[in-house]
Amino acid sequence: MNAVPRLASTVWPDLAGAAVTLVVPVGSFEQHGPHLPLDTDSRIGEAVAARAVAALGTAAPAAPRVLLAPTVEYGASGEHEGFPGTISIGTEALTLLLLEFGRSACRWAQRLVFVNAHGGNGAAVVAAVAQLRAESRDAAWFPCAFPGADAHAGRTETAVLLDISPERVRMDRAEAGNTAPIVELLDDLRAVGTAGVSPNGVLGDPVGADAAHGARDLEEVAATLTRALTEWTVDDAGRLR
Repeated sequence: MNAVPRLASTVWPDLAGAAVTLVVPVGSFEQHGPHLPLDTDSRIGEAVAARAVAALGTAAPAAPRVLLAPTVEYGASGEHEGFPGTISIGTEALTLLLLEFGRSACRWAQRLVFVNAHGGNGAAVVAAVAQLRAESRDAAWFPCAFPGADAHAGRTETAVLLDISPERVRMDRAEAGNTAPIVELLDDLRAVGTAGVSPNGVLGDPVGADAAHGARDLEEVAATLTRALTEWTVDDAGRLR
């Protein structure tokens, strides 16, 4: 992967007068079964965003066009609070955080996109972007959605982590959880949380996951984001297409 232009490494004169697109990963801090780290979603969101930003590069050293912002590490993860380690700030707080983030960043950035890596953040991300756009700020959101993925801490996320952070994966502890389709579990998840439907916190089966599969999934989503950033087509729901 090429070098990633990062906001954190930039000095303010390099931003003066530049047409900047700011890419902001939004993750979570929540249980991911007995084998994946608590910051799994944040790692995945940053990996997708970093690959897209690196692919686009910069127009010139003094005028960065696309920058990777630090990841928003905490999200709306109330469904996982039955497990130690989970820290959720909830939908209302996350919405306000993203809204104020966008208002501040858009004082100097031309465009801003939240790259969401946790489904539970969806309502907050959509609401914050809708308000930013209503205020005439060019904001959007993009989902880290892997085709054919299982729901949580299963084969898909495990494979991606094996590619980007293999030292953080405890495959000796990997085991299947509740493998029912997510659509069949939604009502129970809302009523009793993840712990009520899967004692080990896994919705899927991570056994047999491999890094090569994870790398392919990651590159596919990153390529989609790269194209979307280039074309910048935002639908009525604020999603970057």
